Amino acid sequence: MLAGLLLAFTLPARPAAAELTPSALESNSSGWIDLMPSADLKGWSRVPVPPGAPLGRAQWHVDDSGNVLVCDGDGGHDMLLHDREFGDAVFHFEFRYTRFEGMKGYNSGAYIRNSKDGAIWHQAQFGDADGGFLFGETPVADGKKKFFNTKKEVTDGRIKPAGEWNRLEITARGKSLSLWVNGAVTCQIADCGSLRGLVGLEGEGYRIEFRNLKLKELR
Repeated sequence: MLAGLLLAFTLPARPAAAELTPSALESNSSGWIDLMPSADLKGWSRVPVPPGAPLGRAQWHVDDSGNVLVCDGDGGHDMLLHDREFGDAVFHFEFRYTRFEGMKGYNSGAYIRNSKDGAIWHQAQFGDADGGFLFGETPVADGKKKFFNTKKEVTDGRIKPAGEWNRLEITARGKSLSLWVNGAVTCQIADCGSLRGLVGLEGEGYRIEFRNLKLKELR
């Protein structure tokens, strides 16, 4: 009995399961802006990572259905940023990696409140059944910026394996950013230094598809 009590006190508590919630899009489907690009990608711009690096070949295109944006994953590391700035908003998108036998390390992300040159960035990170956290570089006083990373705080990133569709939403309200993944909020930060910026998607060497790119401004 005593041994059992001691064990109960010494074992770490299991993290509480994330509270399941509907997406903002599910909760209210009105007032959303459709951000899916046309075949010529008008209204979107490629930005190299890191800023100032040379861009690789054009690796983004819209498929024949017009409903899926594809990154081929063979044009280097870049951001595809929407040209319009937004402030308080919810950025909804869905993605899946193209699964290849034996491939590992799938890596991509999505952005909110980025600068046009990509030097300021706030990213939702996701891999193959991995990720579901926020990290980036946000501005602070005197023209400086600081790095942040919520990876260690996330116990359940909720990302599905390569080949399966995922639904995500990044919400920016005031200085707060939060990330919702497949039914639950996984993390948030309270001190985003950019109150406006660009939303976008990341290409980082893996073929990935995006659909249902939508944004709702928060009033």
